[in-house]
Amino acid sequence: MAELGGLDGGRDPAVSELQRLVAAEQQRAQFTAQVHNFMEVCWDKCVDKPGSKLDSRTEGCLASCVDRFIDTTLSITNRFAQVVQKGGH
Repeated sequence: MAELGGLDGGRDPAVSELQRLVAAEQQRAQFTAQVHNFMEVCWDKCVDKPGSKLDSRTEGCLASCVDRFIDTTLSITNRFAQVVQKGGH
């Protein structure tokens, strides 16, 4: 168990790197879950009944939803970049 002593101190560079990678993977998983949730909400909001063709209202709703998704994604991506930069230096 002595080799685990560095886990709480963060002194071992390999352990610190592993912790950073795990944290990054957890953030990716959370982001993916948020994307799926967002898409489900968007679908429920915009699509009344699926068919072979979308009507103009549904198309407009989905287009707005995609725009919001892109804006949200960019915002989250920028925030992750800031966190990584602060953590990396």
